[in-house]
Amino acid sequence: MLDRLFKKKDISVILAEPSENKEGLRRSLTATNLITLGIGAIVGTGIFVITGQAASMYAGPALTISFVISALGCVMAGLCYAEFAAMIPVSGGVYSYSYTTMGEVLAWFVGWILVLEYLFACSSVAVGWSGYMLSLLNEWGIHFPEQIAGATFDHLKDGSWVWTGKIINFPAVFIVAIVSAFLIGGIKQSALVNNVIVVIKVGVILLFIGFGLSYIDTSNWVPYIPENTGGYGNFGWTGILRGAAVVFYAYLGFDALSTAAGEARNPQKDMPKGILISLLICAVLYIGVTTVLTGIVNYKDLNVDAPIALAIDRAGEGLAWLSPFIKLGAIAGLSSVILVMMLGQSRIYYAISKDGLLPSIFSKVSPKHGVPHNATIFASIVTGLIAGLFPLHVLSELVSIGTLMAFTIVCISIVILRKTQPDLKRPFKTPLVPFVPLLGAAICIVQMVSLPWSTWERMIGWTILGFIIYFTYGIKHSKLNNK
Repeated sequence: MLDRLFKKKDISVILAEPSENKEGLRRSLTATNLITLGIGAIVGTGIFVITGQAASMYAGPALTISFVISALGCVMAGLCYAEFAAMIPVSGGVYSYSYTTMGEVLAWFVGWILVLEYLFACSSVAVGWSGYMLSLLNEWGIHFPEQIAGATFDHLKDGSWVWTGKIINFPAVFIVAIVSAFLIGGIKQSALVNNVIVVIKVGVILLFIGFGLSYIDTSNWVPYIPENTGGYGNFGWTGILRGAAVVFYAYLGFDALSTAAGEARNPQKDMPKGILISLLICAVLYIGVTTVLTGIVNYKDLNVDAPIALAIDRAGEGLAWLSPFIKLGAIAGLSSVILVMMLGQSRIYYAISKDGLLPSIFSKVSPKHGVPHNATIFASIVTGLIAGLFPLHVLSELVSIGTLMAFTIVCISIVILRKTQPDLKRPFKTPLVPFVPLLGAAICIVQMVSLPWSTWERMIGWTILGFIIYFTYGIKHSKLNNK
């Protein structure tokens, strides 16, 4: 039994699979497409919200240092992802990597965690998109019916569930359906749509940085590192470290890029570029926004839901014209995150199904469009239902723990594979192994431990559900074990 559970997949077998499948996924993505997909996944509401709150509560103007520290932690995980994505350029991402290093049952666990991450990330971002869109429509004098503009259920602090009196969050369901339609139309079309969205949201961010520079009051940067007010994380250098932990989540999303490796034209060269360059660009954007934000508004005043909007108000009439563009940028930002997370979710279903651990219907590829259409339709239905029925705070809690677990497993897998298969061809190599991957894993573990117990309870429940599916269906239909 243990042999079946921990049987590993040979890397040569994984690499041969795409060529064996005449109706496999089409390799259409260029290096530029991969970079914009990475930016599309990373830059979401974090840059529009979290920068102000972290500066106000923890680091002050020195939040720029926090972003640098946090970026270094993500780059360590990113380097490990880059090595795997270049070495095993298939659509399963971390799931496929785990199958080669840890065996089937742990690969299933990782795949199930990735489903959790992409499903709930996509659903929560769709709910956020709905909020921004409804706000923008209200500004234009268009009032959406309340009955179809909010979650059906809510989860109270006492642990109980209540019916809100609303039918469904229709805008959230709508954006999921639209994104799904683009994805079914083909990866090339989806990449083009993402490119346009990324240009819009990066353009808005650059407008804020560029025009905001002339409104900076340098006295707001004094002191650059506010004095610690007592206790760990209350400004000072410990505040910078606490700020780094908070803004770490602003970089999440690049891991979804690894699931597109099976559709990259030249994955050995382009996957490392896509992962690392998108991370670098986002780090520069985050540092630029933080610099301008804390220069226009004193950090003590930035603990608001819309800090960039506050900065525009403080700048006066000179920047008032930029206000509607900020909401447009937020809507565009969220749209591309939904697209990339939905892409990742459908490719995970596809990869697990190809191994027999999920029904074969999910690994069917459209002959016309070259995409796993059944997996995409299923992902959109489940995501749309969850986004339409549940509020943001219930959905977002599970995203971080799933992502951090995936990061940790990738970092550890690099060390394992370097020891067990040192002679494998590696088009890209993570430097300073085992130092870089082990430090990356340690950073992620510290982040996971700091999450509330309620998040762990839900994680345990999700894991139990996953193993029920594996032991009642997956292990019986495993192609690796039934050869």
